[in-house]
Amino acid sequence: MPRFRARRRVRHAAGDMFDLVADMDNYPKFVPLCTDMKVRGHTSPGEGIEVAIARMTVSYKVFHEHFTTRVTMNRPELWITVDYLDGPLKVLSNRWTFKPIDANTSDVEFFIDYEFKSRILSGLMGAVFDAAFRRFASAFEARADVVYGKDQRAVAYE
Repeated sequence: MPRFRARRRVRHAAGDMFDLVADMDNYPKFVPLCTDMKVRGHTSPGEGIEVAIARMTVSYKVFHEHFTTRVTMNRPELWITVDYLDGPLKVLSNRWTFKPIDANTSDVEFFIDYEFKSRILSGLMGAVFDAAFRRFASAFEARADVVYGKDQRAVAYE
């Protein structure tokens, strides 16, 4: 099963990075392969916790696939998890964590593992997904520079 993990120290506050990842409506503007995002069903099961159902459309050339996930956003603990509900995958597990270093710096960790239901789709799209996931951390960091302003660029440290 393919897995990818990225850890980066960024020149943005942990809360700002959390907000950026939680702002799923804007994903089509900057997330690799994401061409559409529909977010519905926002609930608040606890203080500072929000759960939403999101349907992302991923496109590459002639392929268009839809993924439905449950996204749990825990602002007090600064983490976001994504649980797979429906689509062309057998497994999808995604987690973001945000650790404040100081008021304007944080460590951001992105982890994802996934497996396609179909061997054919895996053969056709597997390498494309791997490349896209490897660009996720950079895409969010670049988006943070646009939204919050650019300071010093971060470097991957693991």
